[in-house]
Amino acid sequence: MAVDYSTLKKGGFMRQKQKNNFSLRLRVVGGNVTAKQLAKIAEVSDKFGDGHVHLTSRQSVEIPFIKLEDIDEVKKALAEGDVEPGVCGPRVRTITACQGAAICPSGCIDTYALAKELDERYFARELPHKFKFGITGCQNNCLKAEENDVGIKGGIKVKWKAEGCINCGVCEKACRTNAITIKDGKITVDDGKCNFCGRCVKSCPTEAWETVHGYIVSFGGLFGNSINKGEAIIPFIEDKEKLMLVCDTAIKFFEENANPGERFKFTIDRIGKDKFEKVIREAYENG
Repeated sequence: MAVDYSTLKKGGFMRQKQKNNFSLRLRVVGGNVTAKQLAKIAEVSDKFGDGHVHLTSRQSVEIPFIKLEDIDEVKKALAEGDVEPGVCGPRVRTITACQGAAICPSGCIDTYALAKELDERYFARELPHKFKFGITGCQNNCLKAEENDVGIKGGIKVKWKAEGCINCGVCEKACRTNAITIKDGKITVDDGKCNFCGRCVKSCPTEAWETVHGYIVSFGGLFGNSINKGEAIIPFIEDKEKLMLVCDTAIKFFEENANPGERFKFTIDRIGKDKFEKVIREAYENG
């Protein structure tokens, strides 16, 4: 009986160099794995693999040395621990994320909650080629958002509240882009220099800032055989529904315009950056 390797790969089973052995990629959202899942993964690796797992560069877990004849049993065993196979090939891949505002003091957005939402919305969607989302919580950019087809970076838009300020000068010192200046007891923020990092807010001892938490979205990132830093079109997106609309529009543009085997960056280049930017701006402004 012929083996359908394409279908197996679609379901996360990647052929190894060793005949009839597969490395199984698991579905991991935002880099989070529960203790229950870890225990089951270890058990399956011991029973059906060679007793080790591999942590991938995109926050997934792979179990190598799964035998062809054990695949159905492996999937059944993993399901008992709430573990699902991942995907490979031309579709939306694992949604990666740093720990974000729920844990990290620097975080500006809840990255894991957003990763789960994007995963539910897009995971395994069939496309002309693979498509990657990456979410990072702040300008520290631990997840390197711009390496992804769509990268999302958390940010905070700020406005000074004079009535709450004690003119301590901490915010000016905390700002790494020299966007904040203090003169005659008044604070001025240069919007052209502000990168929405939120360090001024987080350092302020009196909460003398009005804040809006939002998203900086980049498109067309690559980090492999070709390297490209994704670029933002909308400087700052305040509303999550607008964010989702922009993501929907980007994927639709790729789905409708990409050639088979063509990454998002090259689709944008071929169709035209101006046309892509127009589509994104229209979606943002009219949505």
